[in-house]
Amino acid sequence: MQQTSRWHTLETADQVADAVYQQILAAADQAIADHGHFKLVLAGGSTPEKVYHLLANAKADWARWFIYYGDERCLAIDHAERNSLMAETVFLSKVSIPYEQIFTIPAELGPELAAQQYQQVVAKALPFDMVLLGMGEDGHTASLFPGHQHNTDELAHAVYNSPKPPPERVSISALGLSNTEQLIFLITGENKQAAVKSWRLGEDLPVAAIIPKKAVDIYIDKAAYHSESA
Repeated sequence: MQQTSRWHTLETADQVADAVYQQILAAADQAIADHGHFKLVLAGGSTPEKVYHLLANAKADWARWFIYYGDERCLAIDHAERNSLMAETVFLSKVSIPYEQIFTIPAELGPELAAQQYQQVVAKALPFDMVLLGMGEDGHTASLFPGHQHNTDELAHAVYNSPKPPPERVSISALGLSNTEQLIFLITGENKQAAVKSWRLGEDLPVAAIIPKKAVDIYIDKAAYHSESA
């Protein structure tokens, strides 16, 4: 299968964040109306953080939200570079999602044990209602990096030798991330231009390996979407 996508080009990173924020709230309302809950996978990074600041002040049926994480760094649970700590600080601590409906990756246990435990969490959760993802300068997403080999049948992977520190991580797999009603990429900044161009040319990048049944929504600012990418 090949990924199909809708590209939404906006002027600024703030506009990207606002557009994604609006789509999240609409998706939540729809999912709750359809089946009584909203299962959302969070991404790390500066642009998702802008979205979380907006969500922190939103009105929503928080009791029906379930939160998961696309990936996590194998660091102490209170380490400043944990995705979960960022999301907790700017978003989750400010809304009334029940604690037992927030499923952090236990990456402090090390990659193998944490991946084993999170595979069970993902298996119970699927399908997700929405997955948020970013993209690195090399075309990686979550902690799925170019050139890394994983068991494609797994729902979560232990990740070693990350090209970005820390070297050990845990990531939901492409298989798991693809099992969602809606998938959104948030991409901002000039440093993403080369990867965006490669992606649009059909190169084999981790971002292209996430293939849900429906088209992927890619929200991107003009700095990242260079004219040569067209």
